[in-house]
Amino acid sequence: MKGWDWGGFLEYLVNPYLLQGAITTLGLTVAAIAGGLVVGCLLSILRLSSHPALVTLAKGYIWIFRGTPLLVQLIIIYTGLPQLGLKFSVIESALLGLVLNEAAYLAEIIRGGILGVPVGQTQAARALGLNSFQVMTYVVLPQATRIIIPALGNSVNGLLKTTSVTSVISMEELLRKTQILIQEKFMVLELFAVAAIYYLLMTSVWDIIQHRIELRFGRAYKTITLTDGH
Repeated sequence: MKGWDWGGFLEYLVNPYLLQGAITTLGLTVAAIAGGLVVGCLLSILRLSSHPALVTLAKGYIWIFRGTPLLVQLIIIYTGLPQLGLKFSVIESALLGLVLNEAAYLAEIIRGGILGVPVGQTQAARALGLNSFQVMTYVVLPQATRIIIPALGNSVNGLLKTTSVTSVISMEELLRKTQILIQEKFMVLELFAVAAIYYLLMTSVWDIIQHRIELRFGRAYKTITLTDGH
């Protein structure tokens, strides 16, 4: 049985092919979070709507996409929808699946943040003559953001790893490129270890960024609170 190959392990730690896969993973993450936030904001607005039909529509979407595996959703989008005349490329299918899936989770995070803002803040804003849009834009969302950021940061961390699921439809992100190299080089443990290190580095860097963002928003909120107290 072949033992551990330190030479191969060290060589692939800085392999351009795997680095390209890591960059693709980062790109998928950024695009999925951006798209998920847009769709998630819309869903959260529908969930908070006073119209029962809109609330039911949003609840149904969230129920479906949170209740079924992302893997199944990707396969349906990539191999099932073409049977209905809707054909997407690999990257389109990967992005569509990630965005639609992530939106269901972000919608609940955003809704929770909005509901976390004291009702008195909204009532005070309306008493000053602000309309619904102004209340949401200038009063509710700035305060809700402080509540949303920790959960949103955790979603980014999780999504960095979840993108690996897109390898099932041959999306050449980090895991898929690792699997291709394994088929060529037969260094299973070494290459998976390298992939694990890449994922660990990406999530660790994001943890640092998230921590700084939380500190920044926390300081801003404390400053506002102290000012109000005076």
